[in-house]
Amino acid sequence: MDKTRKDRNKKGNNLHVSTTTAGQLFDFVVDSFKRESDVSSAKMFGATGLRKGAKFFAMLYKGNLVVKLPAERVEELVKSKKGKPFDPGHGRIMKEWVAIEPSGNKQEWLALAQEASRFVASRRQD
Repeated sequence: MDKTRKDRNKKGNNLHVSTTTAGQLFDFVVDSFKRESDVSSAKMFGATGLRKGAKFFAMLYKGNLVVKLPAERVEELVKSKKGKPFDPGHGRIMKEWVAIEPSGNKQEWLALAQEASRFVASRRQD
């Protein structure tokens, strides 16, 4: 059974993450964002997600890191076989989201989450 731990970032927002293998990678990502006061966690599609302000940018969904990136970047990751198109289960691919399987490389997951955070921040005025 999955264990869950609670952490708080500087603002006091709870950050819930599991401790499975994929969860350990996501824990590393979450820990890296703790110092950012505008990042918090919440549920999205029943999964633990990170959001900047009100906009989600990353989540752990069915053992994969799922990040929000420009559609062109998502296509690039899918074509290179580094990611898969993301369908949250309702039969429709979300063009700005990509699922990344655990590789054991926590720096890779962190870099993608940081890229997603920057992308979401750049669109906040939309």
